[in-house]
Amino acid sequence: MLPFYIAGPTGSGKSAVAVELALLCNGEIVNCDAFQLYKGMEILTAKPSAADCARVPHHLYGIIDSSSDFDAASYASLANACINEIASRGSLPIVVGGSGLYMKALTHGMSPLPSGDAELRTRLSEMGLAEKVTWLSRLDPVGAATIDLQNSRYVERALEISILCGKPASQLKTDWALQEPVFRGVVLHWERDALVDRIGARTLAMAERGLVPEVAALQELSKTAVKAIGIREIRAYLAGETTLEAALEAMQVSTRRYAKRQRTWFRREKGFQSVCLSPGEDAKSTADTIISLFPDLPANDSRPPHSH
Repeated sequence: MLPFYIAGPTGSGKSAVAVELALLCNGEIVNCDAFQLYKGMEILTAKPSAADCARVPHHLYGIIDSSSDFDAASYASLANACINEIASRGSLPIVVGGSGLYMKALTHGMSPLPSGDAELRTRLSEMGLAEKVTWLSRLDPVGAATIDLQNSRYVERALEISILCGKPASQLKTDWALQEPVFRGVVLHWERDALVDRIGARTLAMAERGLVPEVAALQELSKTAVKAIGIREIRAYLAGETTLEAALEAMQVSTRRYAKRQRTWFRREKGFQSVCLSPGEDAKSTADTIISLFPDLPANDSRPPHSH
């Protein structure tokens, strides 16, 4: 049974919609959020509640130690095995998340990028960021214009790919993006102001649920895990560098910026059906809308006959 994908920016309500759809379609949920994979970050990453996990099976949540690095290839291996197992039981795998690269690893397969080269990575790590940016701009000006040049890890990886392959990293990614795989899924859209309100409310709710002690309890974090939104901001508060109110405001700003990048990513992914949401809708009505768009989705025996 082919999986069904629910994508969208952070704060768009994907997890709640997935639960309602799973109940209608005899589905099981597979996580596709890079940070919800980690243990000990339940509040910070807005993992599904225990109540929702009791309603339908959830997979690949909180399975990786926060001190471990992780990537799209490792995720795809785990997720594909999980998807196949769910389908073998006659259930619908529902893949849910906003990590575009991880989701694309499932819908398109892995990009044909080279594995790392230890000697080259050591050389790059010894260079200053400005020098690396200059080199990347010469080797791959298109790629340099599309990545965060303040992120040394992104710059190093783009350089590594360009050098090892003998062609711009952006060209390889473009060739991969031109694939036209067959998959089915939706991307949830909200008007900007409504999504901003949802992000703001969710951040405050996280604080009330125990965000600060959760972050304080995190010990050694990998280079991947430490990038979860909220860690830097709350640690600044814990260190006495800012107030809690300012830390939460900074967290909201970071989340809004991330949501903007996610919206841009999923606009480029043409295989998803867009579902536009408004504040008056709930997860159940959104699941009903998805059913109307994809009448071939399997029906739970308790689901009323589809009337659309």
